[in-house]
Amino acid sequence: MSDPPEPRPLLPGVRPFVIGLAGGTCSGKTTIASAIVEQAGPDGAALIAHDAYYRHRPDLTLEERAGVNYDHPDSLETELLLTHLADLAAGKTIAQPTYDFTRHLRNDRTVPVFPRPVILLEGILVLADAELRRAMDLKVFADADPDIRALRRVVRDIRERGRSLESVVGQYHATVRPMHLRFVEPSRRCADLIIPRGGDNRAAVEALLAVVRETVRRLTAPAPGAERGG
Repeated sequence: MSDPPEPRPLLPGVRPFVIGLAGGTCSGKTTIASAIVEQAGPDGAALIAHDAYYRHRPDLTLEERAGVNYDHPDSLETELLLTHLADLAAGKTIAQPTYDFTRHLRNDRTVPVFPRPVILLEGILVLADAELRRAMDLKVFADADPDIRALRRVVRDIRERGRSLESVVGQYHATVRPMHLRFVEPSRRCADLIIPRGGDNRAAVEALLAVVRETVRRLTAPAPGAERGG
């Protein structure tokens, strides 16, 4: 499969508009981000998942890697993400890592991300890091009830990540809930926009989409032969 075609360039002298999208585990962040990328079109928005930047620890055994607290900020190579965001702002294409959640290791494959007008940065901890927040133009928090999030987490990890029910429940009590209370929930106060009910809140998502579409219109160079409206 070939790489996607490069989008039309940004207007000279402008940088991408970075949206940080945080929230508790399974609060609907990915649903919201995917809807925005789809609606913005191939030239409009690119999605970067913070959990693609989990640290690569081949020096640890599988059992040791399984015991890492993946809900703590230290488990993420945020310094690499910040470098990538700076590269995108400078008009450079980045090679985003990919992560294998069954082996708790990065894959050899990377994904090219072009400097599109809107960069969506999604993850539970993106608003908990002060340096990441400084790189954002809009900070969004997807909110959802704890019981709904917990049930979604169980289903997702069993179906998509090859986990057992016992391991999912154990991890939730050991790290997911404590780290949510320590890092994720306090970061809610840093948000410019809070979306109750997460991805189920269509009115709020549509409002965010309107911001994205207008930003794409402002920042994207028109296609050859096209005239930009006033």
